[in-house]
Amino acid sequence: KAVRKATSNDPWGPSSTLMAEIADLTYNVVAFTEIMQMLWKRLNDHGKNWRHVYKALVLLEYLIKTGSEKVAQQCKENIFAIQTLKDFQYMEGPKDQGVNVREKAKQLVALLKDDERLRNERARALKAKERFAQSVSGFGSDGLDAMSSLGD
Repeated sequence: KAVRKATSNDPWGPSSTLMAEIADLTYNVVAFTEIMQMLWKRLNDHGKNWRHVYKALVLLEYLIKTGSEKVAQQCKENIFAIQTLKDFQYMEGPKDQGVNVREKAKQLVALLKDDERLRNERARALKAKERFAQSVSGFGSDGLDAMSSLGD
């Protein structure tokens, strides 16, 4: 359900909180299977549903960097499905809406084929996540303890 929401036809992108929530779910075996099934289904959409495809690629890139390693593994096994999107075509009047899909597919294929870069991206994402967790927890209890000791 979260994947469907993140890859909707709405003209705005998936929220970072929703993507983070989905990334955490990729560590759950059952949820992982459901998430990936829905993403592959979205990637097979075409034409007027180009936003489904584009957002699925955006979400996939995020999951490859921040989710379970099984996401990247499955994407490598099915890389041809992503590679075919480098030729994605869809015109909305004079506007080429397929260009976003083609570019994102190109970026994703390059990332999946470069193990070292993939490791670095995952490490960077993990560091960012840890920094964020520290800043949130640092703001919480520690700050209050310091404040309460001032009153003594």
